[in-house]
Amino acid sequence: MGMRPDPTFHASPKLAMDAPAEDFAYTLLLSPDFSQPDALAVVDVKPGSPTYSQVVHTVPVPNKGDEFHHFGWNACSSSLSPLTGHAFLERRYLIIPGMRSSRIYIVDTKPHPTQAKIHKIIEPEEIFRKTGYSRPHTVHCGPEGIYVSTLGGAGKDGTDGPPGIFIMDCETFEVLGRWEIDRGLQEKHYDFWWNLPRDYMVSSEWALPPQFENGIVPEDLLSNKYGHHIHFWDLRARRNVQTIDLGANHQMGLEVRPAHDPSREYGFIGVVVDTTNLEGSIWTWWREDGKFHIEKTATIPPEPADPELLPPLLQGFGAVPPLVTDIDLSIDDKFLYVACWGTGEMRQYDVTEPRKPKLTGSVHIGGIVRRTPHPNGQTFAGGPQMVEISRDGKRVYWTNSLYSTWDNQFYPDGVPAAQVMARAEPGGGLALADDYWVDFPDGYRAHQIRLEGGDCSTDSFCYPSVGI
Repeated sequence: MGMRPDPTFHASPKLAMDAPAEDFAYTLLLSPDFSQPDALAVVDVKPGSPTYSQVVHTVPVPNKGDEFHHFGWNACSSSLSPLTGHAFLERRYLIIPGMRSSRIYIVDTKPHPTQAKIHKIIEPEEIFRKTGYSRPHTVHCGPEGIYVSTLGGAGKDGTDGPPGIFIMDCETFEVLGRWEIDRGLQEKHYDFWWNLPRDYMVSSEWALPPQFENGIVPEDLLSNKYGHHIHFWDLRARRNVQTIDLGANHQMGLEVRPAHDPSREYGFIGVVVDTTNLEGSIWTWWREDGKFHIEKTATIPPEPADPELLPPLLQGFGAVPPLVTDIDLSIDDKFLYVACWGTGEMRQYDVTEPRKPKLTGSVHIGGIVRRTPHPNGQTFAGGPQMVEISRDGKRVYWTNSLYSTWDNQFYPDGVPAAQVMARAEPGGGLALADDYWVDFPDGYRAHQIRLEGGDCSTDSFCYPSVGI
């Protein structure tokens, strides 16, 4: 703990945008066949550096079979909340859950990203004993601790009770216990985020462990048994105040992205697939007169395809669904990026009017049928997946792996780890950078990215911006 706030903490989104650019990106690597330990890769992203777009350090873990997926910081701009006493923490430790093992690694990034090392390991038994949850997933640094969502409840298959969120101490990393006091109708879990001054949280649903760990279950998908609700919570009271059903055909509403400026009470969620027509969709929620509302505001159609070119899972449909597997919102709340993992497209929408998204940019790379190569000629297997935006909004990074068993179903030829970057124009427009391509060690796949100093899916801001 320092004697002054970490310089990477910013009171408002505008101040974060004006901060220095990132020099390093942290990327999670997973071994899909569990033959080697998962790892954290540190990538040089500083233009002009002799090791630009190269892995300059790796932190392998001592165990196999963790399945790294999402991760986050111990502390971020939310520490500047006027209601807590944690302003003097450092953005120093990365909290990395093993989604399959329920183990959590704490990685220290000081004194320098290229010297990052394991600081502590939290074994699954501690999580099971103190929370009754399993399969940790999303990590957010809150003003009073580290919040971790889970995908499983207790028991071997994670179905003994619903999943939820638990809290960790942001200094000792001790698991404290369940966050929820009254969960209401929430029975599945996936992502969550919040508006701190407005005192609400939003959460989404994916599936229970038997529905995702061994691959997608087609019968369950076609029977609309995956998640299709969005939940709104009173953050301080820790209770569910409203649940909205998106419609059973809107399967797997995953990533939630509230507006970064806390004066704006709206946000976005991406829906993977509509089982009636294979569309992907974007939905906008907002709060009005104390009540939450949500509506579908953009759709992305499937692409017809020769069944012989499709994996067995899709051959009966004769089309490739876009499969909206990640979305991310620029810190100025202007552009929403939508990863279409199935069709191999990254879309950019102008969401200045949040209920009227306008498509302003698109690039293709990878895809189940398209298989579009990178501008440098390299083969990009899989499709755009986890996306991360620089604080200034000028660089958009992404990787290509969704989840090991799902990768194998949709991309049976394999998904070797890849990371690319596109440059975004201030008024809209997107172009892949032909000089940015990260080669990772053989046998790995790449998932979520975090940027040094914070990024657009890390920080929560406590004060409104001026001048945006």
